[in-house]
Amino acid sequence: MPTRPAAVTNWQDRGLCREVDGDLFFPEKGGATKTPKTVCMACEVRVECLEYALANNEQFGVWGGLSERERYRLRNAA
Repeated sequence: MPTRPAAVTNWQDRGLCREVDGDLFFPEKGGATKTPKTVCMACEVRVECLEYALANNEQFGVWGGLSERERYRLRNAA
């Protein structure tokens, strides 16, 4: 079984998202994102999660407290 690099494993293992249903972070198109964002805002690895999503061009779901549309705007504002 392949292993993930320690840096990736470290922040992902500490995410609050691991304590709730993962589907919460992938709402239907146009679905509410308030609940997953609330989880993200209380998470100690929110910044690392957002950096990962931006670096890997994650196009779906809530990552680091931002929706797909918010990450798109952030990438295009830079």
